[in-house]
Amino acid sequence: MSSKRSSKTKASAWLLVSTLMLSMLAGCGGNNAANTGNTTDTNKNTANSGTNTEKEDLTPLTFSFFSADPSPNWTGMQDETGKVITEKTGVTLDAEFAVGDPAQKVALIASSGEYPDLISAKADISKMVDAGAMVDLTELIDKYAPNIKKVLGEENLKRARYSNEDKAIYAIPTYSAVDHQYFNAGGGFELQHRAVKEAGYPPIKTVKDYENVIKSYLDKHPTDENGNKNIGLTLNADDWMMYITVTNPAFTTTGSPDDGEYAIDVDTTEVTYHFRRPAEKEYFRWLNHMNDIGLLDPESFVQKTDQYKSKIATGRVIGLIDQDWSYGDGEKALKTAGKFDQGYGHYPVTLSEEYKETSFWPTGFMAGNGVGITTDCEDPIRAIKFLDYLASDEGQVLLNWGIEGKQYKVENGKRVIPEDVNNRIVNDATNYAKETGVGLYNLLSVHYGDGVKDSTDNYYTTKFPEQISSQFNAVEKETLAAYKVDTWRGLFPKEDEFKVKPWGAAWNIPVPGESDIVVLDNKLKDITWKRIPEAILSKPAEFDKIWDAYMADLEKAGVEKAEDLREELVKERVKLWTE
Repeated sequence: MSSKRSSKTKASAWLLVSTLMLSMLAGCGGNNAANTGNTTDTNKNTANSGTNTEKEDLTPLTFSFFSADPSPNWTGMQDETGKVITEKTGVTLDAEFAVGDPAQKVALIASSGEYPDLISAKADISKMVDAGAMVDLTELIDKYAPNIKKVLGEENLKRARYSNEDKAIYAIPTYSAVDHQYFNAGGGFELQHRAVKEAGYPPIKTVKDYENVIKSYLDKHPTDENGNKNIGLTLNADDWMMYITVTNPAFTTTGSPDDGEYAIDVDTTEVTYHFRRPAEKEYFRWLNHMNDIGLLDPESFVQKTDQYKSKIATGRVIGLIDQDWSYGDGEKALKTAGKFDQGYGHYPVTLSEEYKETSFWPTGFMAGNGVGITTDCEDPIRAIKFLDYLASDEGQVLLNWGIEGKQYKVENGKRVIPEDVNNRIVNDATNYAKETGVGLYNLLSVHYGDGVKDSTDNYYTTKFPEQISSQFNAVEKETLAAYKVDTWRGLFPKEDEFKVKPWGAAWNIPVPGESDIVVLDNKLKDITWKRIPEAILSKPAEFDKIWDAYMADLEKAGVEKAEDLREELVKERVKLWTE
């Protein structure tokens, strides 16, 4: 351990103990912000889970916060939801969100010696832990966070432990919802509704099925109404979006679940750098074929994300391979213009019918990524109580539904979103989020997933079958009806068709800062991000030669060592979660 880490850890421990003692002397222990007796009429139908009713300290307090995820609609908590959160807790966040590579930013924060009060560093939390920057939350949760304890339960709290050697809790898990059910799909392979309709709503199960719909539409409609060329398939390879639209589909279409850059055997935990799977070579050969016959947008590997979204907003792009949160801004522009048939449906496409699409391969509850409190936070008790309020029933309803009488109403004991509000959610989502704050704060604390009901027999979230169906437009409903499903999820394999992965997901496992994996992964990524576009854009006759060179480059860079080291981490995670 470095002297810096040792001194900061000791200072942190003394600060925490001192703070705890002072708080106990002041009679502030054991209470939580969800039970202050200050519940307003805006959320009168929610239930709180704490037992201590002592009045909370609501003195205005600002915590600095960094998140590795972007939040383009953040308003500095000046939206309606943010103002209620501040009213209930006294807390305002001075937040910074990652721009560019979040790993680099987290590394800079860790090395600076000056930390935000709260941080959501995702898998890069290891950098902060290695710097001695994180507070062990175990005792704080036990004493001051009854709602966090209630939502997680004993088993999921155990999963929040950092490692077998260090069983501290450095981050409360916020990226995995408890008891979550998937009622809809937002990814897979996308096709415009008009193209699918014109093709007669055929089965869309393989890349060949997908290709045929695009080709048949472009053969009849090579240009739009203004004479501009229609585009078969466009990809977004701008920075980390390379994973989402270019490389991740190689494993989801060939029977392997999302474990980051590695494929892991669910029975043996044997690890393979996923690009080395022979099936994935054939997936990229298909993209090479799409490029060769003119169905792949030639700008796929040079366009920026804004250009990608703008292109989608023109309505000229027939097919995507993406997630709706990524391309959604472009599709919203189409819907705002009333061009609903140029919106997209989601299809579980695979390389061939021998594979099952793996987007919904179950992971169980995944701890690891979430919000932690750093050693620079001067009031860790207020910080954990703030996070605990968000985890309360009142807090979760506020974050998901908004304010009663504004964003929802209660009819016959059931929370209902009025039609005018629902229209804004569907057709004016960005402005709605900025004004109301609904949905902006969900990743700040632990929470229940879709399909879970509270004590009033209402769902915690607004994503349940009836509500999801109410937000589909007429064209979407027509397409879904043609395939005899109520939501896009109905087209995908069911979760019980797969074995639950006992390690969750490998991308969720923190990598120790001193591990060689850090350097090896960067080398492998650089090689992959160079070779994959090269292979896709090459002449078909050159594809195998380029692919062989790619495989040789990986071996020279130490891919087998990276696989072995990653396998050790997976086995350690399984041990941590099962003992």
